[in-house]
Amino acid sequence: MSETTHDGGVAVSAPPSPDEGLSAADLAVKYGLSVSGARPGLVSYVRQLWGRRHFILAFSQAKLTAQYSQAKLGQLWQVATPLLNAAVYFLIFGLILKADRGMEREVYIPFLVTGVFVFTFTQSSVMAGVRAISGNLGLVRALHFPRAALPISFSLQQLQQLLFSMIVLFVVAIGFGSYPRLSWLLIVPVLVLQFLFNTGLAMIMARMGAKTPDLAQLMPFVMRTWMYASGVMFSIPVMLDEHPEWIADILQWNPAAIYMDLMRFALIDGYGSENLPPHVWVVAGGWAVLVAVGGFVYFWKAEERYGRG
Repeated sequence: MSETTHDGGVAVSAPPSPDEGLSAADLAVKYGLSVSGARPGLVSYVRQLWGRRHFILAFSQAKLTAQYSQAKLGQLWQVATPLLNAAVYFLIFGLILKADRGMEREVYIPFLVTGVFVFTFTQSSVMAGVRAISGNLGLVRALHFPRAALPISFSLQQLQQLLFSMIVLFVVAIGFGSYPRLSWLLIVPVLVLQFLFNTGLAMIMARMGAKTPDLAQLMPFVMRTWMYASGVMFSIPVMLDEHPEWIADILQWNPAAIYMDLMRFALIDGYGSENLPPHVWVVAGGWAVLVAVGGFVYFWKAEERYGRG
């Protein structure tokens, strides 16, 4: 395109751009651009997580190793801490408050230790989940990766810690007359279901903790209340036999109590199926799937907001 100037010369103008008149959104579509940090689709997000599975495992192992690196006893604290808690609870609840009523001493001590170890698994996963994003903002802001890798990694760390503790739990069970039998094989599905439940709960708490960091200060009180309501130190049906039946039902159906009772049933000879609520495996699986899937979707929906603001 050309035009004559005032001195008789010819000026040549640039041809119109093929992008002229297109909106920013149209240009992005035309050139295959996407919003930086935008949330991927759910299926794509799962693929990204699977692609970083090695990072998730390595990160959990590094955290586990570093957890007690400054202590002289090192990794022994992984089992010493819940054992000391169990000893304190036995002194207060077993000897002073007689919370062991309805059970022989050979049953109550492994009952108590199992409850402490199993509940600590859930408690630690929740507390780590609350700080998964807010406590790792440098990593979140510096690198691009699916943020769900963090709460999943922390839950995996707690699972590895429990597996170390299981050695001590086996020794306690055998020491009080509960020898290995076929029911011990049930430990594997119990741990799988509880890990799924804990991971989903950790992701829920990670999203909430990312928005409200003060939640980390409140959660110890919530977890302590949950512990006392879940029958860690006592048998729920026996302790509440003089109360309305629906109260015991509610406490027995809560997931922490479900997973503890299943582990006790698997490990302890004197803890039979009469101590379990009906359809306990269906309920345990339902809690695991509901919280794992719901927690994952809930966390994913805020993916693009983590580390901002």
